[in-house]
Amino acid sequence: MAADDQFLDPWQDAQGNGYQLVQSLLAIGSGGGLGSGFGMSQQKLFYLPIQYTDFIFAVFAEEFGFLGCLVILIMLATYATLGLRIALKAEREVHQLVAIGAVTLLVGQAILNVGVATGALPTTGLPFPLASYGGNSVIASLVAAGLLIRVARESSEAEVMDLVQRKRKRVSLR
Repeated sequence: MAADDQFLDPWQDAQGNGYQLVQSLLAIGSGGGLGSGFGMSQQKLFYLPIQYTDFIFAVFAEEFGFLGCLVILIMLATYATLGLRIALKAEREVHQLVAIGAVTLLVGQAILNVGVATGALPTTGLPFPLASYGGNSVIASLVAAGLLIRVARESSEAEVMDLVQRKRKRVSLR
């Protein structure tokens, strides 16, 4: 079986190419509804390689269960919604593009990481933003989030300035 096809049937080569995905699926499945508790994951201790970066979602699912995963996905959807609202409110086109890029980078990377951990996508070396171990990933995620905050602040400052200008215009007309 080729390494690219391991996500289609990882159980066929569970000790070889499919090992990471099989261990990830076992971690997710053993989490159940409420999970085993914070820090109580067994897969991260002995079986799941690279658990602190590529498969952090599997460890999270084992420790916090389906409910915790649902909370993470709701938080991602909320972040995406807020980011897209910021992009729509931005007056300048470049600010809109920066906001959409920042949201796509963070949410897209998180969705790809969840897809890899659940076996929906082939295994890649993509960390979960703001949760995985590694300085470069965290710095890049923080820069993207900072850009989104900057666009939101500039949009709100533009709205405030517009209100001040309208108020001055009304006063000068009287």
